[in-house]
Amino acid sequence: MTLPTEAAEATALTAGTEPATRAPARKKPRLIGTTSWYVVAIFICAVMIVPLLWMITIGLKSRTAVFDIPPKLLPHEWTWSNFVNGPKAIHFPRLFLNSMIITALSVFGGVLTAMMAGYALARLRFPGRKLWFYLFVGSMLLPGVVGLIPLFQLYKSIGWYDTWLPLIVPAFLGGNPLFIFLARQYFLAIPYSIDEAAKIDGAGHLRIFVSVMLPLTRPAWLTMAILAFQASWNDYLNPLVYLYSSGKWPLSVGMAAFVSPFAGKTPDWSYYMATNLLYMLPPLIIFFAAQRYFIQGLGALGSTNQK
Repeated sequence: MTLPTEAAEATALTAGTEPATRAPARKKPRLIGTTSWYVVAIFICAVMIVPLLWMITIGLKSRTAVFDIPPKLLPHEWTWSNFVNGPKAIHFPRLFLNSMIITALSVFGGVLTAMMAGYALARLRFPGRKLWFYLFVGSMLLPGVVGLIPLFQLYKSIGWYDTWLPLIVPAFLGGNPLFIFLARQYFLAIPYSIDEAAKIDGAGHLRIFVSVMLPLTRPAWLTMAILAFQASWNDYLNPLVYLYSSGKWPLSVGMAAFVSPFAGKTPDWSYYMATNLLYMLPPLIIFFAAQRYFIQGLGALGSTNQK
């Protein structure tokens, strides 16, 4: 005698469907895989967030509480004055203004010239176009420190030493080959029919670039702007090499005054961490404000066609 459940399973198999009682068994491996991914993601987030939380904790502690053994995650007394006294110790407003001027000009020049070069390599037809592209790509293999001494001698010989010009002018000369590569790849994904339609209306290459291409490639140049801002804002080596006067230092160099051996005293880590949190705010604000375009820009690069 056949049991009702067995008859139902036999009927389901005959009809080409699986019995309803087996559905949970199929979902179990998927549930285990999803849980594993969540566990790994939480672990990675914890590894990245714990140092930031520890920095915030030290920034809220007094100078003596920083060296407590065993260390305590939460301070007994919240020292909010560190966020006032720390910036005062390095003249934070002046250095912040220096960083904003250098970074803003570097970002504008680097992104503009990269987009123009990428447009020329992707949309214009001229002899040696592929050769120039290969040269740009090949230059990315050279570390920046290779040209540090020759560039220092060049800038010093033309009177640019101890000025902001070595930190700003190279950006206006297409100083980042990676951005040129990204711009070219993004322009290749745009149909050529758009250019042809604009040319029929009487637009030249400059008008097409400004009025048509820049709005269409907004995720691309916003992504470059975010990357350029972080690179220029956190640049420590170049300002340290080219700037001698402390009044011209950006924040990246000024922050080293807390832990410099020339200070002649024990570093005040509570002041340092509190000021460092303020130093981190502009890149974080810009990234979260343009996060949607940043993800779109990186995602669109994977769908471009190589030509």
